[in-house]
Amino acid sequence: MKIYFMGICGTAMGNAALLARAAGHEVLGADTGVYPPMSTVLADAGIILHEGYDPIRLQGLAPDLVVIGNAMSRGNPEVEWLLDGRSLPFTSLPALLHDTVLKTRKNIVVCGTHGKTTTTSLTAFLLRENGRDPGFLIGGVPLDPPVGNHLGAAGDPFVIEGDEYDSAFFDKRSKFIHYAPHVAVLNNLEFDHADIFRDLADVQRTFAHLTRIVPRNGYIVMNGDDENLRALGDLPWTRVVRVGTGEGNDVRIVDFSETPAGVGFRLIWSGREWGAVKWAIPGIYNARNAAMAATAAALATRPEAPVALSLEPLARFRGVKRRQEVLVSTPALTVIEDFGHHPTALAETLKSFRNRFPGAVLTAVFEPRSNTARTNTLQAGFMAALALADEVYLGAVNRADKLKADERFNTDAVIAHLESQGVRAASAPTNAALLDGLKAATLPASTARARLVVFFSNGSFDGIIAKYAASASAGS
Repeated sequence: MKIYFMGICGTAMGNAALLARAAGHEVLGADTGVYPPMSTVLADAGIILHEGYDPIRLQGLAPDLVVIGNAMSRGNPEVEWLLDGRSLPFTSLPALLHDTVLKTRKNIVVCGTHGKTTTTSLTAFLLRENGRDPGFLIGGVPLDPPVGNHLGAAGDPFVIEGDEYDSAFFDKRSKFIHYAPHVAVLNNLEFDHADIFRDLADVQRTFAHLTRIVPRNGYIVMNGDDENLRALGDLPWTRVVRVGTGEGNDVRIVDFSETPAGVGFRLIWSGREWGAVKWAIPGIYNARNAAMAATAAALATRPEAPVALSLEPLARFRGVKRRQEVLVSTPALTVIEDFGHHPTALAETLKSFRNRFPGAVLTAVFEPRSNTARTNTLQAGFMAALALADEVYLGAVNRADKLKADERFNTDAVIAHLESQGVRAASAPTNAALLDGLKAATLPASTARARLVVFFSNGSFDGIIAKYAASASAGS
């Protein structure tokens, strides 16, 4: 089958295109920015890429199926041509994955407001290190496993990141509804994606719909410490295994510690010692990600003796790019890039950094970029989270001109609040200007204290992260 992907250079679309290619399909696609690294990976796999969207070209290519990416909307010339003539069948990415891969596999679907990419990577990594050949689709760039997609053996689980965002402009259901879970991992649940969901109850509703399609011989692996998940109820139609730090959980994280030397914790399953973990991945939130991943992997492959799954490989896990990724490390300055774009993610990361870098000046650089972060919906949460830093630099609000003034992330109000809490705060009209101010304030060769600069953005931050890291490296 010849499959055409609209928006092929996105991480999820590109990895799905590679899966389709590995399954033997002829694959091609288009994007407005055919850019590396995804463009290079796709081209190396023999996938033909086109720049921009052209209905005449699409008609001439005559694919058997068009996959319309989540970023596509009405007004796109190829979308309009497809709707006008209905001469070519089209589908969403989640529906394609279900129909071509997931409907015949035992799927582990990793869901939650935070930690999906890391937990999906951890699950696939642990399965591989325990002798299995899982399929997987990861919505990021993992270091372990070394690729973001793999078909795996038909008899082994398929691990996929279960996003609650909508599937396509013509299918407003959450993506994870398509993914036929055998094991559904519910890592956490908070209000996010204000452009899609009305409130917390609306997010809980879509998670409740997911739990309804877990079969009775499957499992829900739930964060038992999360009140918003507990509100979903007992879920008696399937088996539920709760994971967390509290006494009432089936799998418990105990003896957690974090120092500059690393992180350590132990896992206990129903009173039985599972194993001790020492690794370099920061924070209690990542210890929870590891516990959820290990529990899901064990239940999918050895439910009769889950603690037989070895935790020893976790010591070698290197993480995912852009998730607390260290770009520069010198005695005087550490520079870290993080994908954080929700107040809870920022707060947990900054708390962890206090343990890992005691005594350092903690400088947080935040870009209000996501569809929710650039509004004032979660502004109070961002104020509280950023107040955990010593210094804060706020990037330009992404696409600010598309928002009404009373709906927009209010940079001045956030700065005023932070300064009232004793936090030095600054902003600039553009991200390029912010970079200049940041370098002037934080890059001098001699400082009284070591400094940690952490960039939070779910996008490019207009390239200033790499430029700052390059300047820091040149001056070291």
